[in-house]
Amino acid sequence: MGLSRVEMEMLYRVVPLAPLAGALIAGLFGKAVGRAGAHLVTSFGVLVALAASILIYVDVLAGNTFNDTVYTWMEAGGITFEIGFLIDSLTVMMMLVVTFVSLMVHVYTIGYMSEDPGYQRFFSYISLFTFSMLMLVMSNNFLQLFFGWEAVGLVSYLLIGFWYKRPTAIYANLKAFLVNRVGDFGFLLGIGLIVAYTGSLDYAEVFEEAGNLASLEMAGTGWPLITAICICLFIGAMGKSAQVPLHVWLPDSMEGPTPISALIHAATMVTAGIFMVARMSPLFELSDAALSFVLVIGATTALFMGFLGIVQNDIKRVVAYSTLSQLGYMTVALGVSAYSAAVFHLMTHAFFKALLFLGAGSVIIGMHHDQDMRNMGGLRKYMPITWITSLLGSLALIGFPLFSGFYSKDSIIEAVHAAQIPGAGYALFCVLLGVFVTAFYSFRMYFLVFHGEERFGKAHDAHHHDAHADDDHQDDHHHGLAPGQKPHESPWVVTVPLVLLAIPSVLIGYFTIEPMLFGEWFKSVIFVGDNHVGLSELAASFHSPLGMAVHGLQTAPFWLAMGGVALSWYFYMKRPDIPAAIQRRFSAVHTLLENKYYFDRFNEVFFAAGSRLLGRGLWKGGDQALIDGAVVNGSARLVGWISQASRLLQTGHLYQYAFAMIIGVFVLLTFWFNRG
Repeated sequence: MGLSRVEMEMLYRVVPLAPLAGALIAGLFGKAVGRAGAHLVTSFGVLVALAASILIYVDVLAGNTFNDTVYTWMEAGGITFEIGFLIDSLTVMMMLVVTFVSLMVHVYTIGYMSEDPGYQRFFSYISLFTFSMLMLVMSNNFLQLFFGWEAVGLVSYLLIGFWYKRPTAIYANLKAFLVNRVGDFGFLLGIGLIVAYTGSLDYAEVFEEAGNLASLEMAGTGWPLITAICICLFIGAMGKSAQVPLHVWLPDSMEGPTPISALIHAATMVTAGIFMVARMSPLFELSDAALSFVLVIGATTALFMGFLGIVQNDIKRVVAYSTLSQLGYMTVALGVSAYSAAVFHLMTHAFFKALLFLGAGSVIIGMHHDQDMRNMGGLRKYMPITWITSLLGSLALIGFPLFSGFYSKDSIIEAVHAAQIPGAGYALFCVLLGVFVTAFYSFRMYFLVFHGEERFGKAHDAHHHDAHADDDHQDDHHHGLAPGQKPHESPWVVTVPLVLLAIPSVLIGYFTIEPMLFGEWFKSVIFVGDNHVGLSELAASFHSPLGMAVHGLQTAPFWLAMGGVALSWYFYMKRPDIPAAIQRRFSAVHTLLENKYYFDRFNEVFFAAGSRLLGRGLWKGGDQALIDGAVVNGSARLVGWISQASRLLQTGHLYQYAFAMIIGVFVLLTFWFNRG
C-alpha cells in the first residue's frame, strides 16, 4: 500500500482525533467560524476519519493488525492504565460503519437544522459523539472501553436534550442518563471483577487468563466467577443497547433532533453493547448460563418491543421501536454464539436504519414538522426520492431476499434454529413471530405515509395534538401543512445521504455475507467454543448469496414477512375499519401496548416514588431524628440535663459542702471496713 508501520500508526491516531478537532473548533469557536464554518470543519473531520478508516481497512485486508499502547496514563497497585488501539477486522468494520453513517448524518444535518439557532452546538455534539464511539471500538483495554462507553452516554444526554427549553426533552435526556447509569454500574462491576482476579485491564492479557477465570468461584457465594463477570458485563450492554427492562430510555430519545436519532439508533450508542459482547466472546463462550441469560433477554426484546411499534402513530417512534426489536435480534445471535451474525446484522442494520430515520426526517420536513402518520398519506407523488429510498429501507428491514437485512436476519434465525442451549426454543418462537410483526408495523408506516388518501392540509387535523413537533420553536410556528398546502421534496443535502445510504442497504449483505460469516474475516477475533454449533449448519448448506436468496423464497421467515406486508396493506389501504374495530374489541390489549407494558409507570411508582419515600425517610428519620435530634441536639440536651442536675448541688453554702464531705468520708470508711 506504500505506507510504513509508523505512518499507519499515525493514521490510527487520525481516525478519532479528526472528529475531535472538528468538535472543539465548532464548539469553542462557533461564533468565529460561523454556521458554514461549523458544518465544514466537522464534516471534513469525519470525512478524514472515513478516508483513514478505508486505508486501514485495506491494510487489515492485507493481513496486518495492530495491538499496542499509545499512551500510558499511570501505574497504580501493579495495574497499568493505558490508552491503546486494537486494530483488527472487527474494529475496522466498526470504524467504517461509524464514520460513513456519521458523515451522512453530518451532511443531512446541514439541511435539516438549517434554521436552528443551536446550529454550531449541534455539529460540535455529533462530531464529539463520533469521536467517543471511535475511541470505544478502537480500544485494546477496559479503561479506554469504559471511557468511550461513558463518553457516548454523556454526549447522548446532551443531544437528546438539545432543545433544552422543551420539558419533554429534558425529561427524556435525564431518563436516558439514569437508566444507563443502572447498566453502567453492572458494567463497572464486571470490569472490577476482571481486574481483581487477573490484575490487568488489557484485553489480550485477560483473554489469556480466561481458562483460569472459568475454574474459579465467587468468594462466599459458590457462583462461577466467569458467569458473574459475563452477566455483569451484559448488564452494561442491556443499558447501552436498550434491552428489556433497561430499554425505556430509547423511545423517549426521539425528543432529540432527527439526525441524532439516526446516529444514536444506527451506528453508535445502541450498537456499543453488541460490539462489546462480541469482543468479549472468549469470556462469554465459557459460560452457558450467561449465554442463556443473553438469549432470553434478547428474544423478549425482539418480540415484545416489536408489538409496541404496531400502535405508534409518531413516525419516528415506529422506527425507534423497530430499533429495539432489531437490537433484540442481535442479542439473540450473541446468545447462541453466532457473534459474527450479530455484528453482521449490526452492520447491515446501521445502513438501513439510518436510511429509515433520515427518510422519516425528510417526511417531517415535507410535512412542516408534523410527525403524526394519521395526518399524512399519498406523499409518494410529492416526495419521490424519499418514497423510493424509504421503500428500499423498509424492504431491507423486513428481510426481503437479496436485500442486506435478509442475509443478516435469516442467518440469525438459522443459528437459533440450530442452537441447543437452554432458552433456544423460546428464542426461535420470538424471532419467527417477530418477522411477521416487523413486516406488519414497517409497512403500516409505509402505507400510511406514502399511499392512500391525502390526509394533510386540513383546517384542523384531528390528531395534530398527538404529534410531537420536531422543532425548537413549536410555540412560535405553525406545524403541519395549512389548508391548500402540499408536501415538497427535501433539498439535496437531505436526499443525497438518503440515496447513498440506500445503496449499502440493498447491496452490502450480498457482497459481505460469505467473508464475514463463512470465511476468515473474523478469524482470531471472534471465538466460538466447540460445544456451540453457531452458524456451522448454515455454513454447510451455504453455496452463494444468490442461492441463499432463492432458497429464502421457500422458507417460513419469507412467508411470515409477506403475510405481515399483505395484512398491513389490507388493513390500512382497503379496510381501515378493521384495525379500529380490533382496537375497540381488544381495548385492554391496546391499552397495555399504549402504556408500553407499564414499564414507565412501574419505574415511576416503584423506583422514582420509592426513592422519594426513601429519601424522605432518611431525611426525617436519619437526618432530623438521628443526626440532628440524637447526635447533635441530643448531646447538647444531655449536657444541659447534667448541668441542671449539677446546679442543684452547687448552692454556694459552706455548711452544705462540709456536710457532703462528712457523708462522703463516712461512706468510704464503711466501704473500706466492709472489705476488710
